[in-house]
Amino acid sequence: MNILITCAGRRVSLVRAFQKELKKVFTEGKVLTADFDPNLSSACHASDGSFHLPLIKDDTYLSSLIELCVAQNVKLIIPTIDTELSLLSKNKQTLIDNGITPIISSESFINICRDKRKTQAFFSDNNINVAKEFSKTDYTLPLYIKPLNGSRSVDNFTIKTEEDLTDYHFKNDDLIFFEYIDHSQYDEFTCDLYFDKQHSLKCIVPRKRIAVRDGEVNKGITAKNNLMEYINKNLGFIDGAMGCLTAQFFKHKENDAVYGIEINARFGGGYPLSYLAGANYPKWIIQEYLLDQTVDSYSGWEDHLLMLRYDSEILVHDYKG
Repeated sequence: MNILITCAGRRVSLVRAFQKELKKVFTEGKVLTADFDPNLSSACHASDGSFHLPLIKDDTYLSSLIELCVAQNVKLIIPTIDTELSLLSKNKQTLIDNGITPIISSESFINICRDKRKTQAFFSDNNINVAKEFSKTDYTLPLYIKPLNGSRSVDNFTIKTEEDLTDYHFKNDDLIFFEYIDHSQYDEFTCDLYFDKQHSLKCIVPRKRIAVRDGEVNKGITAKNNLMEYINKNLGFIDGAMGCLTAQFFKHKENDAVYGIEINARFGGGYPLSYLAGANYPKWIIQEYLLDQTVDSYSGWEDHLLMLRYDSEILVHDYKG
């Protein structure tokens, strides 16, 4: 009963969380990792075994992944980056036919999450406010510009004056102009959501983003607030949603106004805070997909838990790379 975390990169905390929970149930179980260059991945050195896989865009990626999972008795795949989600969801049945279950949402829902305009429409259809989109010929400053598809805050721009705009912003068709939501009036929250096999929402952990580095929360704090009721009311069931999702919202500091920003259909980089607060998604995945048990709704996680991240080291002795 082994688990594989793909594109593991720096996700040491996620690896250790799954190791801890898996070994409580299957003492011989292993949490394995895969990466394009496992020798230079800290998470790969922290796992119970690591393996090379080609890049997602490589035609041999899927066959290599299946071959690895079969050889290593991998029963569950935990994806960690956006670019692999579409491929895995399209080939979910092929993986299942080989005895491998990817913990992943449906292809149709992932397509919504990967496209900012589709995400906007999804939020609106579920009675969640969204920032207005402007055309590139008719807009109001300030603006927030971001790509149609993207992650890690790449190609995100805050535009406060006309001088901040460049030809790149106008000529790049992938960039979208949005209404700017004033951070002096709104707090930004990333919410870790757990959806069970029946696509029902079982847990909501809002994490206030205090500081972000490379698109990932560096300082954050858990917060039991009205977002929990708001999300449960509007997103308590999402057709096709499964496992951990991360959704971003802006919440007004003085009233109940909320804007939906985006959804990622995977574990987010800040999930370790929710895990340490008591929202045990790795345990629930093991219960649902390896033990065929149901998961109850849970809100008993620790409120006001502050996470301050720092750099640490993984040392590899006698490295020959």
